[in-house]
Amino acid sequence: MTSPLAAPRARLTPEERRRARTEDVTSVLGALRDPRRLRTEVLAGLVVALALIPEAISFSIIAGVDPRLGLFASFTMAVTIAFLGGRPAMISAATGAVALVIAPVVREHGMDYFIATVILAGIVQVLLGVLGVARLMRFIPRSVMVGFVNALAILIFVAQLPHLTGVSWIVYAMVAAGIAVIVLLPRITTVVPAPLVTIVVLTAVTVAFALDVPDVGDQGELPESLPALFVPDVPLTLETLQIIAPYAVAMALVGLMESLMTAKLVDDVTDTRSDKTRESWGQGVANIVTGFFGGMGGCAMIGQTMINVKASGARTRISTFLAGVFLLILVVGLGDVVATIPMAALVAVMVMVSVGTFDWHSVRPATLRRMPRSETLVMLSTVAVTVVTNNLAYGVVTGVIVAALMFVRRVAHLTEVVDVAHPDEDTRVYAVRGELLWASSNDLVHQFDYVGDPGNVVIDLSDAHVWDASTVATLDAITTKYAAKGKTATIIGLDEASAARHGRLAGHLAAH
Repeated sequence: MTSPLAAPRARLTPEERRRARTEDVTSVLGALRDPRRLRTEVLAGLVVALALIPEAISFSIIAGVDPRLGLFASFTMAVTIAFLGGRPAMISAATGAVALVIAPVVREHGMDYFIATVILAGIVQVLLGVLGVARLMRFIPRSVMVGFVNALAILIFVAQLPHLTGVSWIVYAMVAAGIAVIVLLPRITTVVPAPLVTIVVLTAVTVAFALDVPDVGDQGELPESLPALFVPDVPLTLETLQIIAPYAVAMALVGLMESLMTAKLVDDVTDTRSDKTRESWGQGVANIVTGFFGGMGGCAMIGQTMINVKASGARTRISTFLAGVFLLILVVGLGDVVATIPMAALVAVMVMVSVGTFDWHSVRPATLRRMPRSETLVMLSTVAVTVVTNNLAYGVVTGVIVAALMFVRRVAHLTEVVDVAHPDEDTRVYAVRGELLWASSNDLVHQFDYVGDPGNVVIDLSDAHVWDASTVATLDAITTKYAAKGKTATIIGLDEASAARHGRLAGHLAAH
């Protein structure tokens, strides 16, 4: 069978062209053969590793565990997902969303139950991935995606505020200088990622002038040894399962949702495609591996992923793998050096990531005037819930629910019943137009003149479609009301799918 890549470009379908472009852009071998692309991947991995350190430490604190658990989790997650993930260049590591979900376990039951929860969550993710949970991504509307991106940008920015509170003016000056470097350097050269230059320059200035500013070392103790195999000491009983299962399922769902949404975002940013099913079970395997090495688990990291693909230009699995490797080398082998990195440098990088991530077009007055109010409401509800709860999963679920309600409301108002013909004195023909489902068909029963109509009534559904059992029950109610008046109601014009549904259910739905 001939590969699509071998066919003339003009004869490829749009999907085949995108697949071919994805294979070319994300090819590891292609990057290894191209010194320029390889340099981009290596430097991107280094920048991400430097940005991961304080994040992993802070998420460990949120979870109530030793900082080493977050750092080791970031290493094992990144390295594992580099091989198994379905979205090249996406960064997975310890995250705040996961930390918030499973924090109660370590407080109430101890470390062994905590690690067992991480492992079980990974198993659940593998099962969900195999069952095809990734296909649910098709139900995420564009407005929810825009809200997700904007909420993400806001959360990234808000997360930097603690590092800008109660500090000296020198910190603000350093942040401003870092932002200036990130904005201006790409206009001169893109040989080295601007975020990396910012970190190196501000660290050198801090050390050279012995500036007393908050640094990475202030965030928590860095490990001095490599992660080791860890098997949680918990009884394999139903009671243990009852304790950890609710947290494990919650962690699995939150992690998958955040990872799949991030993968979709990277698809759009890079104009390539990813394997969401592979990403789903890959996340599960990564969490299982992380648990057995004593890590706190995690999922895709949106901020670090944006640093990797948007700020640094990485496109392959090399950058993800090196992010994990560099992280381990930095915290174990070069911990003393890493500890001197000023937080101002990392804050500058993350602030610019938040600015670059936010969809500014979505909030322009011209866009808001043109956009239907329902779409804007969906976007704003996603942003609001995410920012208030600090949980992207809650925001996305809320946005999808609001979008579904807005859609149903809109469809319900598009249904009408029209008196179209009177073939003879004893016959009246009604035309029903629109999409008939529970929201629109509930009022349908009240739109006929049961008393005034003649003996024969024809209900023409040629311009309608029957979507559910509620509509079939409503049509039964209409024919029953006419029969009670000694009249006959005949339904015609059903399309094939509607006729099949009506034929299967009509007369079998008890009235309530």
